[in-house]
Amino acid sequence: MKILNLYAGIGGNRKLWGDEHEITAVEYDPNIAAAYRHFWPNDELIVGDAHEYLLHNYSNFDFIWTSPPCQSHSQMRQYMGVTSGQVKPKYPDMKLYEEIIFLQANCKGLYIVENVKPYYEPLIRPTAILQRHPVWANFPIERIDLPSDNIEWGTVAGWQESTGFDLTGFDVDKRTVLRNCVSPILGLHILNAALGKTPKSEQMLFDMEAIR
Repeated sequence: MKILNLYAGIGGNRKLWGDEHEITAVEYDPNIAAAYRHFWPNDELIVGDAHEYLLHNYSNFDFIWTSPPCQSHSQMRQYMGVTSGQVKPKYPDMKLYEEIIFLQANCKGLYIVENVKPYYEPLIRPTAILQRHPVWANFPIERIDLPSDNIEWGTVAGWQESTGFDLTGFDVDKRTVLRNCVSPILGLHILNAALGKTPKSEQMLFDMEAIR
């Protein structure tokens, strides 16, 4: 299957996908892209604007995963940052809804748009809410019980252990990159749903061990 992985980060969502698929990843930050290339040397990696790449290439893929910038939608930023005066309020980045509407209207393959729980009522109702992630997709996704990723109070060391990514030596903001990292288990669960698979509980346990 040809997969497009947009706003790829270091590839947390694709960690358990294996190498049987033809994966193209798009990441804007060259330093983060370098880390992605290190972890996933077999993927085609494009350093550039994911939003523009989607517009011109959406029809070339069987499955599209897009995770547009989430900070301006975040409950944590609004309720813990803005209200306390630590950060200034900002306009929500509408790339999220542009991509949802675009894919709903034009995509003939499978797609999922992933983001964080917003501080406002979503303008388009999500297909599902998985852990802390509302998702918009054109295929059904069952709920999955995952432990908290401790995103509010975790540490770099803890996130590296839970995700299985060691960012030692990479010139990236480790805290931000790891906080933005989708759980590999959740990434596999969503891909399996797109493929029409429902992994057995014992397989999920195996996959959780495979992260480490």
